[in-house]
Amino acid sequence: MSEKRTILITGGAGFLGSHLAAHLLDAGNRVIVLDNLLTGDIRNLSGFVGRDFLFVEHDVTQYISVDEPLDFVLHFASPASPADYLQHPIHTLKVGALGTHKALGLAKHHGAAFVLASTSEVYGDPQVNPQPESYWGHVNPIGPRGVYDEAKRFAEAMTMAYNRSHGLATRIVRIFNTYGPRMRLRDGRAIPNFITQALRGEPLTIYGDGSQTRSFTYVDDLVRGIVALMHADEPDPVNLGNPEEVTIREMAEAVLELTGSRSKLIEEPLPVDDPRVRCPDIGRARALLGWEPTVKLREGLVPTIDWFRSQLGDG
Repeated sequence: MSEKRTILITGGAGFLGSHLAAHLLDAGNRVIVLDNLLTGDIRNLSGFVGRDFLFVEHDVTQYISVDEPLDFVLHFASPASPADYLQHPIHTLKVGALGTHKALGLAKHHGAAFVLASTSEVYGDPQVNPQPESYWGHVNPIGPRGVYDEAKRFAEAMTMAYNRSHGLATRIVRIFNTYGPRMRLRDGRAIPNFITQALRGEPLTIYGDGSQTRSFTYVDDLVRGIVALMHADEPDPVNLGNPEEVTIREMAEAVLELTGSRSKLIEEPLPVDDPRVRCPDIGRARALLGWEPTVKLREGLVPTIDWFRSQLGDG
């Protein structure tokens, strides 16, 4: 960045938010993190001590007041893994609705640009593959996963309403599966589960037969794309993800190989409304931002496994 900005990140103590905060601090900005630590971890911010950084413990569904000027409001607060939003369904809906409203109001008050962290889950269990931003999705609004899917779909609608009604500069990033250091051991998603189970010598749990697909983006690639979108004049949603699709079984086998684990694969019933496919069409990101991921899956898994090994006290 060419000049110093003051950037507020809701949910900034989480996996993705903390990586984004670190990148923005390294670029010479002032960063304010708001987080209620429901799923975030204050230890993710420990490296920011002594820098131009402020942490405020706050629930974004409550009124937000910031005395100093803001240039950007990045709304990344929300439980993001199925384990979290199934445990906190009402709060997940409140963060998507009330939290988005409060964050948008803060951005409007300060004349700041607003960036919404949306998700590939707005596409639900897609009937189109890969998924372009023009696809409206295939979502069960009353299923157990609907609390997250619909919270993010509402958040997108609210963001576009502020853009159209108030002229607020807004961005919407639809984030596909992302991995890297700082993910939680009990995150509940495929890569944390597989790595933790492999390092502990436990069977790797595959839901269904493992033929369902995902696309996995290393966190550094994703952060680079988010920062590019921050500075783009583009209010419509933009997919950020890795278009290289892999099956869940292939992912499990890669983790076994890279960890040297002798664990077996076991199959459990597929969760309700679990998407069969997930792969982004990143044509818009390439055209608008000049962005595409560069870190290969196995390349990114190495530091991710090292992180989990350190957290498990195994080196």
